[in-house]
Amino acid sequence: QFQLLESGGGLVQAGGSLRLSCGVSGRTFSSNTMGWFRQAPGKEREFVAIIHWSSGATIHADPVKGRFSISRDNAKSTVYLQMNGLRPEDTAVYYCAAGPWSTRDEAYDYWGQGTQVTVST
Repeated sequence: QFQLLESGGGLVQAGGSLRLSCGVSGRTFSSNTMGWFRQAPGKEREFVAIIHWSSGATIHADPVKGRFSISRDNAKSTVYLQMNGLRPEDTAVYYCAAGPWSTRDEAYDYWGQGTQVTVST
């Protein structure tokens, strides 16, 4: 009985930065993990990063390590994805998800609507 709403996507030049936000709203929230996944046209959905809601533990996918950073603000019920050093290959629709401690998109049951990130050459 809750909703995930992504925001912050847009068009940026290669090397630029962008911060995505995922606001969580609802009466109850039992998922212990929030994740970011992305999907480029013609490709499968890909793991980006996850964060444990209470402990703050994180896992970042190899292609984004050192460039992207997932974080959360418990008081604001919001999860962020700070994206630095963006590359054209980062262009995709980015989705926020809620579920178990897993890097597999198949494990997640709750998804936001997605926000488009486009990185120009």
